[in-house]
Amino acid sequence: MIEDASYELQLAIVPRLKNDADVSAMIAGRIFDFVPRDPVTGHVTAQFPFVAFGEEQEIPERYDCIDGSEIFLDLHVWSRDPGFREAKRIANAIKSSLDGADLPLAENALVYFVYDGRRVIRDPDGLTSHAVLTFRAGVEKP
Repeated sequence: MIEDASYELQLAIVPRLKNDADVSAMIAGRIFDFVPRDPVTGHVTAQFPFVAFGEEQEIPERYDCIDGSEIFLDLHVWSRDPGFREAKRIANAIKSSLDGADLPLAENALVYFVYDGRRVIRDPDGLTSHAVLTFRAGVEKP
């Protein structure tokens, strides 16, 4: 069975960000698929700031003999530093690390991986800053 392309992207993004000196200096390797939470209260137990994988969308692209997809992938930056500065600095470092990156995929073929924009939001708790970065990938399936 061929591995899901978006999952392969996730597997490639994590070490890329953990090995990026600028990103790592700010989040110390705290990149989550599932953000740790207290099982009783449901409150986040991860140390801030951190990055979490978020929503994604896959749009099929089929041409003659090519079976491909365009994948939109969101990365969420969470910060408890007052204001938006820390969240924006982390978001900029992630953008610099990933925009145009040639990420290694084991089974699928990456055609492009580009930054597609960001949103910065104040969380309803009034304490947490939140940046959402969207990346767009073109992938061909074997």
